[in-house]
Amino acid sequence: MKDLEQLKDRLLIKELVDRVSILGDRKDFNAQVQLFSEDALSETFAGGTSILKLRCRKEMAAAFGNFLKDYETVYHFNGQHIISIDGDKASGTCYCTITLIGTENSKRIKTTIGAVYQDDYVRDGNRWLIAERTGTFNWQDKSEVYQ
Repeated sequence: MKDLEQLKDRLLIKELVDRVSILGDRKDFNAQVQLFSEDALSETFAGGTSILKLRCRKEMAAAFGNFLKDYETVYHFNGQHIISIDGDKASGTCYCTITLIGTENSKRIKTTIGAVYQDDYVRDGNRWLIAERTGTFNWQDKSEVYQ
């Protein structure tokens, strides 16, 4: 029975991470941050430098919206996801390709980012939430989009 419960928890955590991405793609930041614990910490690094450090849902919703406001298209594609569970806490590593399309200098520009998310999860009642997320943008590519 324990193996079945752990399998269920792994699926719930994977779904949690996928929902965070989908809600970000839809720019539904108020719903997205409900998938983080109330006092969650989120920090994003690019080039070894912290570019965004946030604590709590309200701060996250405002900052995520501001960060993505200039992009008409936001698309996260989650890949490998390794999860370790210890009771009501868990940790995970998820690889993600992020595509952002917006206008720069009157041109439609596609930015593609290779990201890795290191997450800590906590069980809250019958659901899992992200308690801490560290995102690392490992690489970025920009190109003009033609339609």
